[in-house]
Amino acid sequence: MIRIYHWLQENFSNIVRVILFATSIVLIVLLFPRQTGFFWEFSQARPWMYEDLIAPFNFAIQKTPEELARERDEVLSEYTPFFRKDSAIYDRQFQLMNNRFELLWSENFGDKEIPSLVKENRKNIAINIFDSIYQTGVIFLEGEMTNANAETHILLLDGAIARSRKVGDFFNVREAFQFANRMLERENIEPEHLNLLRNVLENSITHSVFQDEETNSKAIASAMERISPTRGMVQQGEKIISKGELITTEKLKVLESFRAEYIRQLGSSSTNYLVFWGQLLLVSISIVVLSLFLWVFRKEVFYNTRKLIVILLSIFLMILLTSQVVKYNIEMLYLIPVCIVPIIIRSFFDNRLALYVHITSIILIGFLVPKSFEFVFLQFIAGIIAILSMAGLRRRSQLFATVSLIFLTYAAVFTGLTLAQTGTFSEIEPVNYVYFAGSALLTLFSYPLIYIFERTSGLPTDFSLLELSDTNSPLLRQLNIAAPGTFQHSLQVANLSEEAINIIGGNSLLVRTGALYHDIGKMEQPQYFIENQNSEINPHDELSYVESAEIIIGHVIRGIEKARKHNIPEYIIDFIRTHHGTTTTRYFYAMEQKDNPDIEIDRGIFTYNGPIPFSKETAVLMMADSVEAASRSMKKPNEESIDKLVENIINTQIEEKQFDNANITFKDINIIKRVFKNRLMHIFHVRIAYPVSN
Repeated sequence: MIRIYHWLQENFSNIVRVILFATSIVLIVLLFPRQTGFFWEFSQARPWMYEDLIAPFNFAIQKTPEELARERDEVLSEYTPFFRKDSAIYDRQFQLMNNRFELLWSENFGDKEIPSLVKENRKNIAINIFDSIYQTGVIFLEGEMTNANAETHILLLDGAIARSRKVGDFFNVREAFQFANRMLERENIEPEHLNLLRNVLENSITHSVFQDEETNSKAIASAMERISPTRGMVQQGEKIISKGELITTEKLKVLESFRAEYIRQLGSSSTNYLVFWGQLLLVSISIVVLSLFLWVFRKEVFYNTRKLIVILLSIFLMILLTSQVVKYNIEMLYLIPVCIVPIIIRSFFDNRLALYVHITSIILIGFLVPKSFEFVFLQFIAGIIAILSMAGLRRRSQLFATVSLIFLTYAAVFTGLTLAQTGTFSEIEPVNYVYFAGSALLTLFSYPLIYIFERTSGLPTDFSLLELSDTNSPLLRQLNIAAPGTFQHSLQVANLSEEAINIIGGNSLLVRTGALYHDIGKMEQPQYFIENQNSEINPHDELSYVESAEIIIGHVIRGIEKARKHNIPEYIIDFIRTHHGTTTTRYFYAMEQKDNPDIEIDRGIFTYNGPIPFSKETAVLMMADSVEAASRSMKKPNEESIDKLVENIINTQIEEKQFDNANITFKDINIIKRVFKNRLMHIFHVRIAYPVSN
């Protein structure tokens, strides 16, 4: 049991990595649909690359959505609508007319002695005209019937019987008014009576013939159901397409129908179990290959759990988004911002890793989407452009340039693919360009995602480093005011470190930012550090060598405390913590030994607490810091003295094993020495002594 416990302790980090990769594989596989795949890839205007395809079963040739839509439009254009006369309207309007007549007659002629026979006559005139209009009917036209002409046919329902009529057989409201006026003008009656009857009729006439919505809905639905979704059959054993045959528009329809029926017939529950294991194998291979790439070429990433989580989570989230879009609305496929993944990875890591992770993610997504070759090719090119546009990131505005380049890449590649497959511009759907623009704009969401990943993982990004390296930031401005000599020293160390790391390979922005902050602990007691002393008075003269060493060594602890107080990230504090490693304050140690030759001096009192550098960047900073500080004390800088200075300092650090934990080689160190020598000679304006030719 104890042996198992010790084994778990020793291999805990390896177990965590295995769990991470295994969990990623399972979660990704769970997003895949459980159905058999279609083995053949094809597209229009390209030859059939496989052997002759023989139909293994009978299947119908499905009509395209465009064909079905065209047939539906034809049915609607030829459809004769049903109308019905509403008898209740006649009764209501007749009562309204009678009441209005009585009211107006009383108001206009109530005080006049007019025979009742005259009143009845006038009322009968209005009733006869009203009855004539409503016997013919006043039709109400709406929707597609609004502009129907008089010859348009309709079906008038009378109970369960429908009779064919024309729109012109009925009045519209304007025609009904005109008919009423003509009939009134034929009557030989007084003008005041004529106006009264005209008023009564105009306020009583309204529509009485309407479309029967229920009957029309049922009739249209029945007509739509009669539209066949297929056109023809392919019999079992019949050749579908020959090897090398060009896939025309007609052949494409047959092949797509075959694919749909193939998936329907063979996607039964009996095969789902094997489909799952096949998908598990494919996803496992993809993730294992990714892990091998990290293990061989990016060991610092492979052995860092937080970095692995960022990579695997980015891949999983993009596959999750794609699976949901494919499941619920596949037409929005091109709206998916796939390029977010390489942008996020590029922000935390290098270009090569971003490209490799992008390739892995689009390969896995390719198992989910139709026309996977076109989709993967499109996203592959767009991802490369996104990564290239992010190279040398120094401004946030570069993200907007990246968005523009992604959209242009999408548009260009999609246009090329469509033209290569169809040979015509008419097959290009403009809505896809809208989706591409939306996808490019959605790529901007990478910025808040990068911020979330950065805060949760504690990993540096170029965006945060750009903010931290701003010399106008509060902490660096405070350093410049309190310890201007230290600030200038930090700038020189930043320049040396950045130039060296650019050549040997590494994060130049990270090492520059770390260099700017590495000595912030000196601002508490700046006068005790030689670069800030501007007079002949040295405060160390009043202290013992032990006290002086404590102050010098203490600037590391004070720097860590001040950085944490100002919320400086841990990856910058690492530079403060390691820039002296476990070296010794040699001057004070040597002086203490000189003054006490008979006493064994505790070297630990004069030694920094460490730790030693553990990365290429922290190692370069240690070298640059020591070399730059020592170069300030040179009285006569020349090529020989600079060469000797750099060699002695860095070789001493190697002898003290300060770089044992850093992933840096002797070749890298020799390059760094050469860079430092050249840089210092330029700083001190030293001319290189060339051999004189005879």
